Amino acid sequence: MRFAPILILALLAGCGSKPLPPDWQANAKGSLDAFTDDYLKGNSAAAEAEFRRARMETTATGRVDHVAQVELVRCAAQAASLVFEDCPGYAALAADATPAQRAYADYLAGRWDGLNAALLPEQHRPVLAGGQLGTVVDPLARLVAAGALFKAGRITPEGIAQAVDTASHQGWRRPLLTWLGVQAQRAEKAGDTAALEQVRKRIALASGQR
Repeated sequence: MRFAPILILALLAGCGSKPLPPDWQANAKGSLDAFTDDYLKGNSAAAEAEFRRARMETTATGRVDHVAQVELVRCAAQAASLVFEDCPGYAALAADATPAQRAYADYLAGRWDGLNAALLPEQHRPVLAGGQLGTVVDPLARLVAAGALFKAGRITPEGIAQAVDTASHQGWRRPLLTWLGVQAQRAEKAGDTAALEQVRKRIALASGQR
């Protein structure tokens, strides 16, 4: 037992020798996580406030790549909800972004011709290669991949159903309503009145009209 104080001191010394990450990293991540959650749930005002905080934290570093990454998070959340606005915040920084960031932006925008899969986040590489969502485990990444497939014109009916199920399971109202809208359009075009009625009921429920 007489060695316990020495061990404790050694452990404390070891903890003290590892530098803590700077505050801006934790602050930016916390705000980005809150932004994503609020955005997907349809809480637009709260999402915008959290995004501004995250961007402010990263601009304090003077690093374009850090700010570009924040902008890409917003681009990805929008892609998951089929909101394609060319990501003007990222576009203003694209020339000075990293090759991986530029590749991810192209992936989100459906610009897949000649895209180097090795530059993408690992879970998105199989999507680029085969267009399948089943390999993407993370729910948000799966919705982002579905949005990218949609933009590239490669989404399948099964992929649309997976996107609907993913958004529904997570309780993410914004992408759920958007993907249900895609299902409704397809059912209407196919003349499937029964399916269209079911989808419309879900849309009414999710939008608070029932």
